[in-house]
Amino acid sequence: MTRQTNGRSADSSRYEIRLGGRLDPRWADWFDGMTLTPADDGSTVLTGAVLDQAALHGVLRKVRDLGLPLLAVTQLGPDQPHNSTR
Repeated sequence: MTRQTNGRSADSSRYEIRLGGRLDPRWADWFDGMTLTPADDGSTVLTGAVLDQAALHGVLRKVRDLGLPLLAVTQLGPDQPHNSTR
C-alpha cells in the first residue's frame, strides 16, 4: 500500500530528463505537467515529479515516440534544484 503525503504518493520522486534537441514548451501537457527548460547546450530538460517507476517508464516511452535522443535521466533529491544550463 502506498502512503499519501500532501496529495502525492510517498513513493513519488523528482526527475530531470535531458533530451537531445529542442522541445517546445507546449509539450508540457503531454508530459503530465513536467517543466520543459531549454538548456544552453541545445538540449531540453524535463523536470518534475513522477509517481512511480511505471509512470517514469511512461514518460520515457513518450520521449521515444518523439524520436529525440535520451541523454540522461537523473533522480533528484527532495531539495535539489534542476540544473538546466549544463
